[in-house]
Amino acid sequence: MAKSKQTKKMKVRAMLERPQGATLEAICKVTGWQSHSARAVLSGFRKAGYVIERSAPGDSKTSGSVYRITAAPEDAA
Repeated sequence: MAKSKQTKKMKVRAMLERPQGATLEAICKVTGWQSHSARAVLSGFRKAGYVIERSAPGDSKTSGSVYRITAAPEDAA
């Protein structure tokens, strides 16, 4: 059987599901998207029922906010 292709959106969701989450910069680097496109995907996840937590940057002023999925919609697999 052929291995299913992992889409960029699936990669972003996997990044957001990690305990450490992901920064917007990391999402852009993995997908090749510009920041406005990455933010649009985050909005799409929210509209689909995911709860996305945004935490302020840590000690460094250069690191951006960290995003992580804290709850998935009931009907999501």
